[in-house]
Amino acid sequence: MDIKKGIYIAVFVLFLCPCLGSAGDIVHRDNNAPTRPGCENNFVLVKVATWVNGVEDIEYVGVGARFGRTLESQEKHANHTKLVLADPPDCCSTPKNKLEGREAILVYRGNCSFTTKANIADEAGASAILIINNRTELFKMVCEANETDVKIGIPALMLPQDAGATLENFIKNSSSVSVQLYSPQRPLVDVAEVFLWLMAVGTILLASYWSAWTAREAAIEQDKLLKDGSEEILNMEGVGSSGIMDINTTSAILFIVIASCFLVMLYKLMSFWFIEILVVLFCIGGVEGLQTCLVALLSCFRWFQHAAESFVKVPFFGAVSYLTLAVCPLCITFSVIWAVFRRISFAWIGQDILGIALMITVLQIIRVPNLKVGTILLSCAFLYDIFWVFVSKWLFHESVMIVVARGDRSGEDGIPMLLKIPRMFDPWGGYSVIGFGDIILPGLLVAFSLRYDWLSKRNLRSGYFLWAMSAYGLGLLITYVALNLMDGHGQPALLYIVPFTLGTLLTLAKKRGELKILWTRGEPERPCPHIEHQLS
Repeated sequence: MDIKKGIYIAVFVLFLCPCLGSAGDIVHRDNNAPTRPGCENNFVLVKVATWVNGVEDIEYVGVGARFGRTLESQEKHANHTKLVLADPPDCCSTPKNKLEGREAILVYRGNCSFTTKANIADEAGASAILIINNRTELFKMVCEANETDVKIGIPALMLPQDAGATLENFIKNSSSVSVQLYSPQRPLVDVAEVFLWLMAVGTILLASYWSAWTAREAAIEQDKLLKDGSEEILNMEGVGSSGIMDINTTSAILFIVIASCFLVMLYKLMSFWFIEILVVLFCIGGVEGLQTCLVALLSCFRWFQHAAESFVKVPFFGAVSYLTLAVCPLCITFSVIWAVFRRISFAWIGQDILGIALMITVLQIIRVPNLKVGTILLSCAFLYDIFWVFVSKWLFHESVMIVVARGDRSGEDGIPMLLKIPRMFDPWGGYSVIGFGDIILPGLLVAFSLRYDWLSKRNLRSGYFLWAMSAYGLGLLITYVALNLMDGHGQPALLYIVPFTLGTLLTLAKKRGELKILWTRGEPERPCPHIEHQLS
């Protein structure tokens, strides 16, 4: 069905955006903000647990200042302190209310420097100062340029405007408000990253075997036709009757160019309604992918073979099997349910199921014909990933790919075109994510290696697939190491994966003296059965 091929090609081009990362940065090592003695703290996120009249209430998140005492990292060591309003509210002069019990003080931003407020609160006997920002986002508080020796003995942190307003209203309504301030550290490794690694590797593994099995069945069928004297199959190129599309050099470059344009469009048009459009596109691709995978799986059982081999003509779609007609409503229902309830806590399961099915099908439909095309495609993707994660910061003042992956300015928790798993043992919560492009692009090369091995009748030890699969797994593992070393900042996964996978195949092919065959033909030379039949 041409419409299905179009959907998969569109998905391949449009869904190469996000990089690998963790939702939410915990520690911000800002090299631009000035540092000096007494003003050299890292910018850390701070949990602000609250109690109203002795009853536990909402937990807010603030950001610690460059100055002041650092906070406890463990909740059990953090003290409960009463929160009071500053008088005057900006705390630019000595508070009129006495802080007898070492209370934390809540103040407004403005009218004097942050360090002035903190010094006044410290001298007045406050245990901590919480500064309410004049906007809903957080702001990094630094020392003034002319301040040389800053000595502030209490923690200072900033709260977003809405959180500060809520706490202020409680206090003004004569409620007793107490807070507990602490900044828990993110664990070096979370179980979510292990499962995400297994999902990425498993997706490529399944897609590669399906692709290789299809290629081998096509080769067997071709041999049968040649033995019968039919040579028409030799003229079949590109997208054949089986719906397979081979990428060429031009399309490999074009895919990356279009993906870059789409990424910029996402960045510029990011909004709630634009995310809704992406959700619709993702659902369409997910339905097609899930349907294709289920039909292929059920066709392996003899109970469903007759339904899979019986077709009916459907307007606009052409010939469709009865099994496809039976499975399609289930896939549509699953996709619609996910779209409606995608904001609930366990909706990531449905997103991952749709995403994995979609990627497996894309890797079955779209193929790399030889190592030359694979090298060009992955080399362009390598530069694409680096440019939009790192270099784009100089042009747009922020990383375009990371902003798009997080779904900033959209009101949504990220875009749908990625696999995600909640961080299970992280006190900050959030998700570990990996973009479709970090699986599909190297997956094309890995699937190519297994097809070559099967067509040349090689086992795992003497072939290329085991090396390519191991290289991908190791490259992805190194990406997670880099991710954790960078305190959760998003990383371009292809920066690490491409050198491992592509470098391994090129080196191994060169060493075995098969680089020319892999580079140009992409498949082993097979004797012509028609000629063998004549000789016999």
